Amino acid sequence: MREQFRPPRLYAILDVACFATASRTTSAIVDYARSLADGGVILLQYRNKVGSTREMLNDAHAIRETLGNQVTLIMNDRADLCVAADFDGVHVGQHDLSPQGARTVIGAGGILGVSTHTLEQLREADAGPADYIAYGPIFATSSKPDHELPVGIEGIQAARAATRKPLVAIGGITRANALAVIEAGADSVAVISDLLSSPTKVAEEFLRILV
Repeated sequence: MREQFRPPRLYAILDVACFATASRTTSAIVDYARSLADGGVILLQYRNKVGSTREMLNDAHAIRETLGNQVTLIMNDRADLCVAADFDGVHVGQHDLSPQGARTVIGAGGILGVSTHTLEQLREADAGPADYIAYGPIFATSSKPDHELPVGIEGIQAARAATRKPLVAIGGITRANALAVIEAGADSVAVISDLLSSPTKVAEEFLRILV
């Protein structure tokens, strides 16, 4: 899988922190994941920086059970939970488990993604075991208030020139700017906020734009 994995144009991220505290129930999270799948999403990352390990594992098991194998599921940060929940891969950041450590945990067949914010980080990820590299933020984003400065369209062009690995653009990507990001060299766009209001409808719109 490592050599063959190519992300689809739309990479949906389900960030539990975007849910109101009272709505952070497993049933609400699963309903949202199902709505994304109904809209055509086939690659979904589960991100939970606010819940306990038990809550994360409960959510992950329920998402897998509900979506089956129709959606490729990526666990943010936690390689151990990726394995425990039978997810397809893990995505690690600059302050998480190292890519080499994550690869050891998930094995040779698991999908491994790495977040990068500078060309230096990207080149390091390119030389490592990552199957795909996320780069950004491309634009200003509200989903991570402490994020790095946006790199813009020129940044994704520079990132494309620096790696042949699949490149996922992230940060402030909406239906209005997604096509420009793809045209600049990204293989895929990761989206959080723009999917929140009407996940099925908006996912369908993204996929029409990105065909």
